Amino acid sequence: MLNISIVLYHPNWEQEVLPLVEELLRVQNLRKIYLLDNSEDREIHPKSEIKHPKLRYMHMPENLGYGKAHNIALRESAYYKTELHLVMNSDIVVKAEDINAMHNWMLANPEVGQLMPKVVHPDGKQQFLAKRLPTPLDVFGRRFLPQWMTRKRNQRYELRDKNLERPVNAPYLSGCFMLLRTEAAVNAGLFDERFFMYPEDIDLTRRIHRNFLTLYYPQWTIVHAHRKASYKNRHMLWIHIQNMCRYFNKWGWLFDKERKLFNRL
Repeated sequence: MLNISIVLYHPNWEQEVLPLVEELLRVQNLRKIYLLDNSEDREIHPKSEIKHPKLRYMHMPENLGYGKAHNIALRESAYYKTELHLVMNSDIVVKAEDINAMHNWMLANPEVGQLMPKVVHPDGKQQFLAKRLPTPLDVFGRRFLPQWMTRKRNQRYELRDKNLERPVNAPYLSGCFMLLRTEAAVNAGLFDERFFMYPEDIDLTRRIHRNFLTLYYPQWTIVHAHRKASYKNRHMLWIHIQNMCRYFNKWGWLFDKERKLFNRL
């Protein structure tokens, strides 16, 4: 069985959320879809109040952040012993048939704790969202330094030195689409709720990576709008910086033995 959770914040109901929900309700072995709305005011669209037993809308009392909201649904997956849990963004386009195939493949491969398919922009260009674990230079250099200074380093960080037409066991997979083995996520401790947003996917993937394969698997492709809010909004940039600092405070700025090991492997 599979649970799916989507965290919302002032979403585009007509063009984004409702078409996605309608497609996800076609997924076989689906137990529940959780819509976790972090909007300050209740933003639910009348059409989204579908009287469907597999859809659950939850309005948060405050903006909990990305990982903390998803943890609400993940704990329900653990409680009901739901084998797999899909964490995803609302700005994703995916076919129910592909989720069915991923679900069945994960059940047949118990050594895999997390899976992310190939991700492309709406124009078809690939997004390089499977990465090595970042150093401070990887994160802040690509944001604040000229491209010519960081191009070679950034290509290695984004695994462009690998054959991305084949599966890669990567220690960092994007939070836009995380197909998780519930057991693996629970054993790793779920999302670290100290991170409001941004590095929570790095942090969880690397903890799952200790005991399971965390695979970029290009057999399936999804479309991701990828808004890059921190590149357009100073407030979101500040949130990004704060939370990346918390990440490096947790794991180490210059000295991170696990990062060095995972990136070498």
